[in-house]
Amino acid sequence: MGADGSPYAHSFAANGSALEAAGGGAPADAGAAFVLESKGTWWHAGFHLTTAIVGPTILTLPYAFRGLGWGLGLASLTAVGAVTFYAYVLMSRVLDHCEKQGRRHIRFRELAADVLGFGWIFYLVVFFQAAINTGISIGCILLSGECLKIMYSSLSPNGPLRLYHFIIMATVVLILLSQLPSFHSLRHFNLASLFLSLAYSALVTGGCIYAGYSKNAPTKDYSLDLSSIQRTYNAFTSISILASLYGNGILPEIQATLAPPATGKMVKGLALCYMVAVLTFYSAAVSGYWAFGNKVSSNVLNSLLPDSGPSLAPIWLLGLGVVFVLLQLFAIGLVYSQVAFEIMEKNSADTRQSRFSKRNLVPRLILRTLYMVFCAFMAAMLPFFGDIVAVVGAIGFIPLDFILPMLLYNITIGTSKRSAIHWFNIFIMIIFTGVGIMGAFASIRKMILDADQFKLFSDNVVN
Repeated sequence: MGADGSPYAHSFAANGSALEAAGGGAPADAGAAFVLESKGTWWHAGFHLTTAIVGPTILTLPYAFRGLGWGLGLASLTAVGAVTFYAYVLMSRVLDHCEKQGRRHIRFRELAADVLGFGWIFYLVVFFQAAINTGISIGCILLSGECLKIMYSSLSPNGPLRLYHFIIMATVVLILLSQLPSFHSLRHFNLASLFLSLAYSALVTGGCIYAGYSKNAPTKDYSLDLSSIQRTYNAFTSISILASLYGNGILPEIQATLAPPATGKMVKGLALCYMVAVLTFYSAAVSGYWAFGNKVSSNVLNSLLPDSGPSLAPIWLLGLGVVFVLLQLFAIGLVYSQVAFEIMEKNSADTRQSRFSKRNLVPRLILRTLYMVFCAFMAAMLPFFGDIVAVVGAIGFIPLDFILPMLLYNITIGTSKRSAIHWFNIFIMIIFTGVGIMGAFASIRKMILDADQFKLFSDNVVN
């Protein structure tokens, strides 16, 4: 069933952004009015996209290469980047197409349900987005705590504080920042986030090059696992990590922040984002894998600052890099919490009153605090950052960023079944469906194996 015939179609003509654009009255719900308000420009969308895509997860890129090797690693990084850029352009075209028809979509879940015409797809997208948003929020809090612990350990090696103490500290900061009312209100934070990603990727690259030429440099070994079965598992786990690096799963929500009409603006934002991504991803991946080979940790900072032996890069450089990573993690945690906040606001707030009224402020404070506390609890209980990234990539990002955009484009734009684009899109969907299934299996398997290496509320992040 196409978009025009969907039983959901009428609801989008009534959403807040569409009505505001037409001057047609009050927004339909608080999620649209308060969280996904449409006031931004294309460069604001670029800032949001860059924060969602170019984050400290680039510190796992050398680890992803560990399971692929040089040739397949570089090829996979390039292929996944090209496919995601293509998919996001298609998704933006679908959103533009629907907006021209008078139905501006501001939520991924409602777009999918409208276009595909199945009520259950709404809940399926909710599940995928929940896996992404919660998984990334947990990962951000865990890595924030780890960054604080690294700084603390360098100043007080035998200090009494443990990882969960630093997770609590990071969570308090995120609870305070999470009270910013809307996605659009994060634009200045996300501009700073863009510059932070450029800064720490340059520092990490410089640190890895320094380490590679150091007299204490580890022996460079780029060989893969001897077992063909293990190599296969490692490869799919690595591809899942790459999918999570380029994925975001919230493109419609980001496009919703654009002031209408949004047509054509998102592609400019994507171009800005991918310029930053190419510069940071390749520099971190190549330098980190070159320096440490198959001994690299899931967080390359741990390889630069090993538990035993001297630091392999200047302490000031690593310290500055850790500070930049920490600051950007707060921005990323906020971006990936917006869908959860929008759902909460939609069901708890009252648009007839101000967003800062007591009626709306108290529920927002309570619900957002509880969400952050839940993510912090999971981060402290299950400290395996690299595995979290891989599972989120396989379960959440691959369906939303590699499969649904092509499917929605083929249905909505109505390309001929004889066209090359139609069959190319189907080819991508088939390939990445297989990659997603195998990646999920391999990632969950690795998580189960790593479970033997830690205890609940451990002081160490499993690498």
